Amino acid sequence: MKLVVIEAPAKRETLKKYLGQGYEVFATKGHIRDLPVKSFAIDINNNFQPHYENKPDKKELISELKHKADKAEEVLIATDPDREGEAIAWHIANVLNLDLNKNCRIEYNEISKNAVQKALKNSRAINLNLVNAQQARRVMDRIVGYKLSPIISKKVAPKLSAGRVQSVALKLVVDREKEIENFKPEEYWNVTAFHEKSNIAFKSTLQAYKNKKIKLENRQQVDEALSVIKNSDFIVESVKKSKTKTHAPAPFTTSTMQQDALNKLNMSLKKTTASAQELYEGVEVKGEGKIALITYIRTDSTRVSEDAQKACREFIANKYGKEYLPEKPNIYVAKKNAQDAHEAIRPISMQITPEMVQDSLSKDNYRLYKLIYERFLASQMIEAEYNNVVVNIDAGGYNFKASGRTLEFAGYTAVYKEFVDEDKEKKQDVSKLPKLSEGEKLVVKDIKEEQKFTKPPVRYTEASLVKAMEEKGIGRPATYAATITILTARSYCEKEGKFLVPTELGRKITEYLEKFFSGVINVKFTAHMENRLDDIAENKDDWHDVVSSFWNGFKGLLEKADASSVTMKAEPIETDIICEKCGHKMLLREGRYGKFLGCSNFPKCRNIMPYNEKEEEKKKSVGICPNCGKEVYALKTKRGKTFYACEDRDGCNFMSWDIPTGEKCPECDNYLIKKGKTVRCSSCKYVKEDNKA
Repeated sequence: MKLVVIEAPAKRETLKKYLGQGYEVFATKGHIRDLPVKSFAIDINNNFQPHYENKPDKKELISELKHKADKAEEVLIATDPDREGEAIAWHIANVLNLDLNKNCRIEYNEISKNAVQKALKNSRAINLNLVNAQQARRVMDRIVGYKLSPIISKKVAPKLSAGRVQSVALKLVVDREKEIENFKPEEYWNVTAFHEKSNIAFKSTLQAYKNKKIKLENRQQVDEALSVIKNSDFIVESVKKSKTKTHAPAPFTTSTMQQDALNKLNMSLKKTTASAQELYEGVEVKGEGKIALITYIRTDSTRVSEDAQKACREFIANKYGKEYLPEKPNIYVAKKNAQDAHEAIRPISMQITPEMVQDSLSKDNYRLYKLIYERFLASQMIEAEYNNVVVNIDAGGYNFKASGRTLEFAGYTAVYKEFVDEDKEKKQDVSKLPKLSEGEKLVVKDIKEEQKFTKPPVRYTEASLVKAMEEKGIGRPATYAATITILTARSYCEKEGKFLVPTELGRKITEYLEKFFSGVINVKFTAHMENRLDDIAENKDDWHDVVSSFWNGFKGLLEKADASSVTMKAEPIETDIICEKCGHKMLLREGRYGKFLGCSNFPKCRNIMPYNEKEEEKKKSVGICPNCGKEVYALKTKRGKTFYACEDRDGCNFMSWDIPTGEKCPECDNYLIKKGKTVRCSSCKYVKEDNKA
């Protein structure tokens, strides 16, 4: 009997289907050996030697694994096909005392019969370059976590954590918030003419004056332009027709899947990661048992195998027709810093359509599988073709433009449409146009001017932060979700709708790190270290040298910060609560275990009292009840979610998920609410102009 060791128990049943007789599958449930939780365990003076230990909670599991390995004629390690999976394989081999030069490692990009059988025939030795790249990451992250976290806990607030990548991701969110706060809106005006011909309504917008781009910045400029425009004929100067093509998007990588899942399906990073993992490991399908539906989910590659490409093209030809096939298969070039170790995320079999397995999948799993399936299908289809018309119109020297676009051939859009945000869609402003000719005088039904203000940058969503991290080379596919999730888990950021907003604590941490650790906690340096990890994986660099260069720059910053008297700890806040021992006022302070009340007469009086933040929050009015005009307070549900309720819980019983302002909507008379810094109607689309909430 041969023993195959994997990580996730969920894969066991799926894998056993394809291994056949003579194999037993054992799942380690992740790491079985790692750095200890409660000690630093890195010998800096001994070439950064890490001291690993068997995980205490895996003692019985390791004993069982050793027993099975001793009985097995051969042990094959089939952990995930990435650097962390390689490191786990190395730890397993060490625990079992396996020969590291022996071919004990198998890997597959998908849990299918062909892939598993091929892996069995191509076993290899553990790749120590990949192990060392992961080991270097682990050691550097441990150094940052254990050396920097205590300093910010002492200088900013108790029980904080810092991370080599996490802190840079937080900095991106904080920097974006500063951009928004420092943004100064600029006034501009749009002038739009509304036309009609052959029962087709269309519009044109003012673009230029005497063929030079124009920007109307105030009411006076608008009035001057309108005085001419309204007394002029609108004459068609030119009609330009063209054909354009849009190319199909590449199949999913980890980051593009996460972005599309949030933008199109409103699935959080956590949900997307969990669903993708299940689809990869295997799901119970009626009539089939447990089968895997997609390839490996942690990848930065857009490459697909020739077999998968061929199967996809055959499916397209049969279902959509050969006119939807490009002459040659579509090939997508990987990004510059991509590891390109695995294929893109794709369905294992084109024959298993989303509709076939819909009844067997959870709602999230079905929606994500459908998204992955259709994206891959579209990636091998021909371009979409459009007919475009641009009409330039003269009105007394003022140049207007009307644009029209019609779909000539759907191509890949017959299957998949890329996400376009609302603002971008509005800017495109493309409509259907009637037949127009040069010299033609247009009918003008109306001319409208609209005052606008430039908008600040948009806050990051989880999806756009993943995109930014990928573009800037921060982190890798396996780390995006965990890095971003920890920002909200530790209250360094909060979610307002789908947007990430830094908390005061998050801002303080970033400000402190910028002051003392800007040479290490920054985008450029973090991306540089990712490249050096890649060099280790490719055997171009020694992992000890990489860690050493990091430490040599980092230790001086640690010493300087620790010795400095600069602190960002919150000053104690005077309260109206009286000390029962000496009569002085109590101060609200922050300690290692949270907020507490301490006497202002310290050290003469050392009285302290617990501070119940939830009870105190209940006493703070946050708004006005739209029903009865009484105070509205912030309360928590049993699951910790904040809602807002009238103080008169018996007589009025008003409740809302948003803060009511006490004002009425001028358009529908429903109550107005605060959403972040925006005031809008709770019912209709009305948004308050000044938004100075």
